[in-house]
Amino acid sequence: MRTRLINVLLPCIGVLAAGLLWFAVSRSVHDLPSPVKTWQESKVYILQPFEKRGEMDQGIVLLASYSLWRVAKGFLLGILLGTPLGFMLGLSKTFHRMFDPIVQVLRPISPLAWLPLGLVVFQKSEPAALFTIGLCSMWPTVINTMAGVRAIPQEYWNVARVLRLSGLQTFTKVLVPAVLPHMFTGYRLSLGIAWLVIVASEMLTGTPGVGGFLWQEYNSLIYAHILLCILTIGIVGFFLDRMMAYVELKLQRSN
Repeated sequence: MRTRLINVLLPCIGVLAAGLLWFAVSRSVHDLPSPVKTWQESKVYILQPFEKRGEMDQGIVLLASYSLWRVAKGFLLGILLGTPLGFMLGLSKTFHRMFDPIVQVLRPISPLAWLPLGLVVFQKSEPAALFTIGLCSMWPTVINTMAGVRAIPQEYWNVARVLRLSGLQTFTKVLVPAVLPHMFTGYRLSLGIAWLVIVASEMLTGTPGVGGFLWQEYNSLIYAHILLCILTIGIVGFFLDRMMAYVELKLQRSN
């Protein structure tokens, strides 16, 4: 009971301290709204979270849902590409020598560089955003899956040979269970990057979502709404990370 109380109390103290710091900074920075002013100017988006008054003038939950749907599709594309690529890089030394330099060149490229290319190729903002999310979010999955394959002890492979397991049996009974923790670490990082990328892509393309709303309010100089978007991005990212951690824990326990 005491541990639970501490686990609840300490985060509350941290949030309160952050709020007080925000209030103190807003007193010295003229254009920065205080927490109270931010609430007053943004409460309609929070208290009516599913209200749709216009393309961008919508409740914050509705705006977040657009972004989350794009993230889900882009993230799925990223792990569908990144997982087999990671396995191939980890299993084949020849494949690794051929394509690892390409991976290392593409991996650090910013989403702000990929999005214009996506717009050129697909001519529409939606597929360009999915292309950018998938490409930028796949690299943690690739790297962690490859590292997991390479970290498998030689004894595991020897046991598979002694038991005369087929290639499919070795993959499902030896390879996947051993690599699973590394894979989910990659998935968790990839999901975080996908959420970062969607905000940037919506800001550049002006599509409805948290990022698009943030950019519109910045151009309108409504700073309270910018802070609302920043808080929404952080809170949604927090819950996405906790969701992936929960799924990872469940899978580890089942194995």
